[in-house]
Amino acid sequence: MKRRESAAPVGAGMLLVSFAVLCLVAFAALCLSSAGAEDRLSRASAETLLARREADAEAEAILARLRAGEVPEGVRQENDVYDYTVPIAPDRELQVSVRRAGETYTVLSWREVPTGDWQADERLTLWDGEGGP
Repeated sequence: MKRRESAAPVGAGMLLVSFAVLCLVAFAALCLSSAGAEDRLSRASAETLLARREADAEAEAILARLRAGEVPEGVRQENDVYDYTVPIAPDRELQVSVRRAGETYTVLSWREVPTGDWQADERLTLWDGEGGP
């Protein structure tokens, strides 16, 4: 009697191919989501950098006017020290302090500082080590 060899079941191969396609689709969706997040982050970073550069240019223009002998509006003067601020964003500003000694102007500080009030987030309840959960 001749023995007949059976072919491999088609169902197992189809299940493996379906699983591979499902994995590739999930991986593609994750890549697309990640690319969108990276795009939003890079746009926000570019906007922040542009705002900082604009504020820096405005602060430089004020310093140039001080060197020319003009005291622009908004510049506070105490003895030979000039202080002024330039807004960067609603929650940040550039604070500049310059000292004049004769014809020389020395920058004492040139820094970005937050302008909003810091609010502690006290919604998180932590375990103090006593009692049960």
